[in-house]
Amino acid sequence: MKKKWHHFFTLSLSILLGTSCTQVTHPELTDFVDPYIGSGGHGHVFVGANVPFGAIQAGPQNIHKGWDWCSGYHYSDSIIIGFSHTHLSGTGCTDLGDVLIMPFTGDVRTRRGEQDNIENSCSSYYSHKNETVSPGYYSLLMDNGIKEEMTTTTRTAIHRITYPQDADHRLLINLQEGNGDRAVDTYLKQIDEYTLEGYRISEGWTRHHVYFTLKSNQPMLSVALFDGDSPQESKSIQCVGAKGVITFGEVEQVMLKVAISSVSCTNAAANMTAELPEWDFEKTRQDAVAQWNELLKVIDIESSDPVIKKIFYTAMYHTIIAPVTYCDINGEFRGHNDSIIKGSWKNYSTFSLWDTYRALHPLFTLTRQDVLPDMINSMLSIHEQQSKLPIWPLVGGETNQMPGYSAVPVISDAIVKGIPGFDVERAYKYMKASTIYPLQNGVPHILEKGYIPDDKVAEATSIAMEYAVGDWGVAQVAKKLSKQEDYKEYLKRGKYYEQYFDRSLRLIRPKLDNGEWLTPYDPIESIHGIGHFCEGNGWQYSFFVPQHPEGLIELMGGDQAFIDRLDEFFKLEGDMGEKASIDISGLIGMYAHGNEPSHHVAYLYAYAGQQWKTAETVRYIQKNFYTDGIDGIIGNEDCGQMSAWYILSAMGFYQVNPSNGIFVFGSPLLDKAIINLPNGKTFTITATNDPSNNPYIQSVLFNGKEYTKAYITYEDIMNGGELQFNMGETPNKEFGAANENRPVSAI
Repeated sequence: MKKKWHHFFTLSLSILLGTSCTQVTHPELTDFVDPYIGSGGHGHVFVGANVPFGAIQAGPQNIHKGWDWCSGYHYSDSIIIGFSHTHLSGTGCTDLGDVLIMPFTGDVRTRRGEQDNIENSCSSYYSHKNETVSPGYYSLLMDNGIKEEMTTTTRTAIHRITYPQDADHRLLINLQEGNGDRAVDTYLKQIDEYTLEGYRISEGWTRHHVYFTLKSNQPMLSVALFDGDSPQESKSIQCVGAKGVITFGEVEQVMLKVAISSVSCTNAAANMTAELPEWDFEKTRQDAVAQWNELLKVIDIESSDPVIKKIFYTAMYHTIIAPVTYCDINGEFRGHNDSIIKGSWKNYSTFSLWDTYRALHPLFTLTRQDVLPDMINSMLSIHEQQSKLPIWPLVGGETNQMPGYSAVPVISDAIVKGIPGFDVERAYKYMKASTIYPLQNGVPHILEKGYIPDDKVAEATSIAMEYAVGDWGVAQVAKKLSKQEDYKEYLKRGKYYEQYFDRSLRLIRPKLDNGEWLTPYDPIESIHGIGHFCEGNGWQYSFFVPQHPEGLIELMGGDQAFIDRLDEFFKLEGDMGEKASIDISGLIGMYAHGNEPSHHVAYLYAYAGQQWKTAETVRYIQKNFYTDGIDGIIGNEDCGQMSAWYILSAMGFYQVNPSNGIFVFGSPLLDKAIINLPNGKTFTITATNDPSNNPYIQSVLFNGKEYTKAYITYEDIMNGGELQFNMGETPNKEFGAANENRPVSAI
């Protein structure tokens, strides 16, 4: 009788509460994502609506006021000038902001206004309390009384605009305005009472083309066209800065669809028809959220700290914004040589390779083998368009930003790991070609002297040391393909960092054309753009040998001397000078976590037998440079690199060498992480004894057996299994100390 009463009570309570065991809903992984993280400070992340790797990023746009508005939006702002359809995320340079639209009421007008005066303009003030952003959705109730909502497919955005009653409801299309770039040719034409088409060709970081089709679900009562702010009497206009004002009358709600293409308005219309034929905003939003959840769930984590889970999945979100899809539904895209190419692969662009070869692309080898081959195919196609592999490609143009040929380690890593889906011999041919390309900055000097003279090329030492990383990767591919002569040649080039090591200083030092050292030389000084190093100084680049830490240890005098030098590096204070790069942020001594050349350095202790110091330093970075605040990313997010560092490190390891598949142990932060591998297997990582508060590895079990190495290989991860870290409050200085247990470069 007691059991029956208990059952009746439980059932009754469930009914009263409107729930039952079968009705309990669990949070989606998107619920843990906060897109505001990194939207303040210098994170420069995109805030708006998009789908993973989407071609279109629909989001708010502020007046461009400098470096912190690289994405078009900064949390500190309070003026909205419209909603554009292309944005960068986390970069240190500015561009895009194409196809800007702004709903407004009242008289026909086209002015943007200024930060200190938006009177009689189309712009509006806004408050974050009236703003909602989540993966795949953005909403803002502006101070002008208009609510703008948006969501997207891959190439098409849908807007739901709710106007206040008793007003003239209008929409500005502004093709003159971008985000820090310059329009050079624009076009706008009314096709029918529901449709406009146009294009915007602009020059900024690169020259790029955006063609678009805009459709409304409500008839356009009138469309007024403007050359800048000067009205024109026509149905179409082509000029430098075309604008249009649509009048809808007093209809309360208007829905718009905007599709883009790099090729033509016809292709933009076809993209819209294929991806979004209906006017179902909520279904489109749900589909976008489903795409985000599908890609987020590749890593399933547990943590006793909800903040860690929030930071982790926001980081995951940031790693799958870029690279972006750069082709139409029919496979066409505009190449770097302005030709129209129809690919048999899905083409991508916006590769921040100098940043992302370090952690993002190694992460993709574990989690994103569905898209990584086509990303590499896109790089190979770029080689055919411009005679070299990409440096920093942005939507159809090469920025040539940053030193090195950073596509090379991405491709070499994929080949060494045996990732299918691209032509290995073709890839190898293009890798080699880029390493000897005479127009590649400094390459002729490398071929002639084995180094780049500091008095001939700006940032010469950084460029040459980046080349050595890529050359080491070429050597490993040559070895795998049994090309022995190439292997010997590129192995030698991979060690060219030795050319810059001054044994008297035990530091990297620029070398002059006559073979002498740069004198005088201050290894702390940094001069942005025209100095000896790219976004760094001599101390920071003295540890930039991720491809061969063992060789660097030997140059510095052995294990203890190397450890002492690392300790000094993390404690050293000094003035880098007033001309130092603003990117050098997140300092621990001279270590700069806000900038990518330092990202591997904390893991170097393990190569000298002191894994516990790696754990100690990594944990400090995890706790102090990643938060859930608006400024929760210590430097530019850089298209996923900052986030990828956190994801890998939170799981407990990091691939120091970008082309060898060895993941060095650090300090696992998560209670548990399950990587759902692309081959259908799972790799489970657990950490005992409250890892978020106990940073030191005491011992490790791999598939239930004692494991003494301070690293794990890509092959071991891909085979599936379970890695267990047993954590403690104090160091176990013996773990990973023996020579046979240290990570290696496999040279």
